Amino acid sequence: MTVGDYRIKVVTIFLIHEGKILLLKRSTNVRTMKGMWAGISGYLENEDPLIQALKEIREESGLSESQVDLLRRVEPLEARDIQLPNIVWIVHPFLFRSNTLSIKIDWEHDEYKWIMPHDLDKYKTVPKLKDALEKLLH
Repeated sequence: MTVGDYRIKVVTIFLIHEGKILLLKRSTNVRTMKGMWAGISGYLENEDPLIQALKEIREESGLSESQVDLLRRVEPLEARDIQLPNIVWIVHPFLFRSNTLSIKIDWEHDEYKWIMPHDLDKYKTVPKLKDALEKLLH
């Protein structure tokens, strides 16, 4: 952190189903990191991070709370924005098991894929996505 940095809190959620994780490609309609691959994510203002994570799952995947199970959450990590260097994202990572591969994305994403975690390096992702996933899986 340096003087003049803006800290923005977000949740990042990975859904896992039979060993595969959900990856979503950010659309051109979002404000930041357009075209990059990410988990389900959203801004965290005054909500409890878990409540916000469940809300984002509903909005971005169409899955209800009864279709997912919280497996793990880890301590937040910091990720400096690659496009706006004075922005530091405070990422609250979550891992949920999904009981289905069938999801319905919203306007925030152009496409989605279920991939094996070791294939994440093949995608241009938002900063620290791999770090967040590794913390959740180990």
